[in-house]
Amino acid sequence: QVQLAESGGGLVQAGGSLRLTCAASGRSFSFLAMGWFRQAPGQEREFVAAVSWSGRDTRYAGAVQGRFTVSRDNLKNTVALQMNNLKPEDTAVYFCAAANRNSAYWMLNTTINVGTWGQGTQVSVSS
Repeated sequence: QVQLAESGGGLVQAGGSLRLTCAASGRSFSFLAMGWFRQAPGQEREFVAAVSWSGRDTRYAGAVQGRFTVSRDNLKNTVALQMNNLKPEDTAVYFCAAANRNSAYWMLNTTINVGTWGQGTQVSVSS
């Protein structure tokens, strides 16, 4: 079992950038696919990005493709989400997620395959 803690959220103007970091504890981190989800007020939690256990494979939601980059460092037990060209519609609470043990990164586009959630960090983008 891993524990996750996000940091790096904040308020930024449209067109700006933010970098979110998720720090993980637990020996199983390097064996798990990891991902990011977000939830805007009144909306369901939605998939943003996922990365394989090795870091070589990634997957993105269409709305963030080309603007966001997910990466991981298994030596430091961290996962990052670099967000560029932010838009007001990116405003949400962003959650770090660890996949269930038997879920590959490409299966992490749904909350069903999430085993562990972080507490979330607020990202607000002003127009």
